[in-house]
Amino acid sequence: MKLGDTPMKDQFPAEKHGRIIYAQLKNGAIDISATDWMASPSLEPKPGNTFSIYVVGETYEELKAIFDKLAEKAERDARTFMEISNLPFGSYGQLTDTYGVSWIFKADKKEQG
Repeated sequence: MKLGDTPMKDQFPAEKHGRIIYAQLKNGAIDISATDWMASPSLEPKPGNTFSIYVVGETYEELKAIFDKLAEKAERDARTFMEISNLPFGSYGQLTDTYGVSWIFKADKKEQG
């Protein structure tokens, strides 16, 4: 799916509309998701920040333990850090670790309880 084919296209300059916002390859137990670099213009592309590692789990609790370990030394920049939380579609969070690598966390189920 290209950025120009989404409702978000007006939030980005036209030169980014041809970039891939989401791609997925799935075969059995292998599931690879990818995106072109969409960071804000204030973030300079550098090795490590032009891709994200996408961690998918079933529940908030499953991902929270991993998120918390990586968050201990993560950058706390509001542009790159979002505490894992429950949203209408499930759980979501993101961070940039101590080495500058971006991580995205997604679970379909919200926190139980």
